[in-house]
Amino acid sequence: MKIAMGADHLGFALKETIKAHLGALGHEVVDFGVPDVQEVDYPDIAVEVAREVAAAAFDRAVLVCGTGIGMAITANKVPGVRAASVSDPYSAERARKSNDAQVLCLGARVVGAEVALLLVDHWLAAEFQACGSAAKWPK
Repeated sequence: MKIAMGADHLGFALKETIKAHLGALGHEVVDFGVPDVQEVDYPDIAVEVAREVAAAAFDRAVLVCGTGIGMAITANKVPGVRAASVSDPYSAERARKSNDAQVLCLGARVVGAEVALLLVDHWLAAEFQACGSAAKWPK
């Protein structure tokens, strides 16, 4: 799977951990930044990654900031993108199964590395179950 990644300065360390995990699982990962803990505006990263997902250049994406909320709000402003901020395995799974979320948003100040990797694994393993009005959503 081809996965885009991005983070602000607060999510840098967790992004690096997730990136290594995804690479070890055999996924192709492209890092859109940040390269260090230098302060940045998270919307710049979120929009760039979301546009790549909307253009179908990537299968999925993971965005990390302090809470995951700002990244999700920003990514969801890009037409065709469905981003979800999650902090528990059930929500990570349902973000895919029920909502077809292509972008997973995590909060580095909300979940630790171990939980973050668990969330990523649940999200990656889940597939959208098209039913009802969700099946009519634009791709």
